[in-house]
Amino acid sequence: MEENSNQCAAESAAIPLNMEGESNDGEERDPESISLSQPLLRRNRTLSSSPLAIVGAKVSYIESLDYEINENDLFKHDWRSRSKVQVLQYIFLKWILAFLVGLLTGIIATLINLAVENIAGYKLLAAVSFIQKERYLMGFIHLAGANLLLTTFASILCVCFAPTAAGPGIPEIKAYLNGVDTPNMFGATTMIVKIIGSIGAVSAGLDLGKEGPLVHIGSCIASLLGQGGPDNHRIKWRWLRYFNNDRDRRDLITCGAASGVCAAFRAPVGGVLFAFEEVATWWRSALLWRTFFSTAIVVVVLRTFIEICNSGGCGLFGKGGLIMFDVSTVTVTYHMMDIIPVVVIGIIGGVLGSLYNFFLHKILRLYNLINQKGKVHKLLLSLSVSLFTSACLYGLPFLVECTPCDSSLAESVCPTNEGSGNFKQFNCPDGHYNDLATLLLATNDDAVRNIFSTTTSTEYHPISLLIFFALYCILGLFTFGIAVPTGLFLPIILMGSAYGRMLGIAMKSYTSIDQGLFAVLGAASLMAGSMRMTVSLCVIFLELTNNLLLLPITMIVLLIAKTVGDSFNPSIYEIILHLKGLPFLDAHPEPWMRNLTVGELADAKLPVVTLRGIEKVERIVEVLRNTTHNGFPVIDDGVVPPVGLAVGATEVHGLILRAHLVHVLKKKWFQREKRRTEEWEVREKFTWVELAEREGKIEEVAVTSEEMEMYVDLHPLTNTTPYTVMESMSVAKAMVLFRQLGLRHLLIVPKYVAAGVPPVVGILTRQDLIAYNILNAFPHLTKATSREKGN
Repeated sequence: MEENSNQCAAESAAIPLNMEGESNDGEERDPESISLSQPLLRRNRTLSSSPLAIVGAKVSYIESLDYEINENDLFKHDWRSRSKVQVLQYIFLKWILAFLVGLLTGIIATLINLAVENIAGYKLLAAVSFIQKERYLMGFIHLAGANLLLTTFASILCVCFAPTAAGPGIPEIKAYLNGVDTPNMFGATTMIVKIIGSIGAVSAGLDLGKEGPLVHIGSCIASLLGQGGPDNHRIKWRWLRYFNNDRDRRDLITCGAASGVCAAFRAPVGGVLFAFEEVATWWRSALLWRTFFSTAIVVVVLRTFIEICNSGGCGLFGKGGLIMFDVSTVTVTYHMMDIIPVVVIGIIGGVLGSLYNFFLHKILRLYNLINQKGKVHKLLLSLSVSLFTSACLYGLPFLVECTPCDSSLAESVCPTNEGSGNFKQFNCPDGHYNDLATLLLATNDDAVRNIFSTTTSTEYHPISLLIFFALYCILGLFTFGIAVPTGLFLPIILMGSAYGRMLGIAMKSYTSIDQGLFAVLGAASLMAGSMRMTVSLCVIFLELTNNLLLLPITMIVLLIAKTVGDSFNPSIYEIILHLKGLPFLDAHPEPWMRNLTVGELADAKLPVVTLRGIEKVERIVEVLRNTTHNGFPVIDDGVVPPVGLAVGATEVHGLILRAHLVHVLKKKWFQREKRRTEEWEVREKFTWVELAEREGKIEEVAVTSEEMEMYVDLHPLTNTTPYTVMESMSVAKAMVLFRQLGLRHLLIVPKYVAAGVPPVVGILTRQDLIAYNILNAFPHLTKATSREKGN
């Protein structure tokens, strides 16, 4: 990614595909045969394609993060000079930040829940009041008008102020924790728009949830705390200097993602496992403890607010969004024969989840074409989806017949039009309820609780559940991708619970499992079939149900659904990552990568650009202006060798980063004579905190003609311990090393050293290890890949 020249970057452009699958340059493509092998960005046929990706509303220049420790002279001196007090202070501050991440995420999640439950609740009560007076048209106008207003508000915020706040944000968090610096994803503006936009979009009744946005909000909080606030108003406190690096910021964002899941489901262990299984690429035991600490703080905050709201001082807010299904008082019984429907529901979840991923992939490509036409088209698309949703939610309940209330139920329970409840009267006479209105004319959290309800085997008719399932399949596909903050969790839960309950009705004479438990298993199976998570989903559902007796059958359902889904297509988040062009490194390399060496990759690239240990300013300026490389090997010729080597040996001193060279030019750290500097000279001019900053461009630096003739000693700023591999190493092995160590650059050294052979034959970067780019540069591998898949 960092190895491209400006010329290469200019040649590669984002060329959208038209509806016939042709690019604008006339090149014909078959969109069906390579639907997942091609992102929305068209790359030219070189190994290192331009580091461009779709972030928010535009194509952005993507860089890698520096998770590797830069062991230059400044770092080594700082490490040696740290006292025990400073080390303890650093550790203590990590825990303080983890505490603040959990505290703020819990507070914001509670405020979002309060706002959504009250806005959506009062909106629905007003609509129902018109229905009771048989003013049906006014009821629809009120409902649709309120939904359009809320959607317009949320969409305008995303379109005009923070395009990166649209969508769930989880794919971009996965990419960041994988080592991709996604621009403007964790800024203060993005977080504010995400919070307000989530309230507006969820309150508008759109088929989306606040769970995905909460993960993004938690990550934004963590990032802003770690860097001391937004870029323009950053706090320069002395203690924050410890966290002015990508490694510690990565750990904080991991804590934020776990806290967001915990705030959405009140599942602390599930949040930790979600971060471990789904979003984090790099993990260690110390990070496990801090993420668990953050989620514990979130739970304490949520429980505190629940206790406060139980007194009735929070309006319509009850337990919405915190616990959706509590069966701790229900005795769960199942027998050996019940395994058959459990297996069936797992298979159905895997098939439907893969189908959902397939169709959503097509819809997102279509939406990309619409969104490219401008902000007005984005807004109109959001409003069209909102109007269609309102018409369906309001009109479909009129198609089903009213159901008489069970005589065992009190009149205050059935029917009801006030607040939440399982038996909504809607347009029915006294003593009757509308089962479809119970699901559609309710907040999303109430709908989940209603369809998950136990001991209500006769409450919902199969036709109503079928209509509900079909509607939410359509709305789930067409709502995701519009310009509002969206989450995938809740739509998938609602779809899965609907077909789970239908299966429970169909098999009620063959099994003793309650229909509400079938709904839970259906939701779990569809989530595993689409998102391909197992362990974290299992724990989240156990914490939601508060009943360990569900553990065995939940595990079976998740494993079967994930296995079936994996046989068809990737997970939904992997599909989104690929569509956006984000260079995400998978955990498992392709089998054909073992037949290709890193030396062959180096031969397909432009020659590596090197610098001398003591380099002329003119040469540094020329290299920075004419390349986009972010790392340069530092080579010394004719050094005094250790005992046993020939005189005049060549030394690979290490690797220096582009940002450090720009710092050198900005600070004017030049010398007239060609000599090595002393250690104290470097420490007078630079600190390791300054070198952690990656701000600054060569275009902002002015160098006079006299300064061009001066020299710079690069030795003190060079990372003397870069990771290196031999040119004979397979690409598969290099990719595993690159991903697990969180590298940005990997030097390739020759296997045989002889006169005239450069000491560094190439540099591997993230873009070089992306399978799509390698196959573009080596077309003959495509046939081999097809043969492997056929076998």
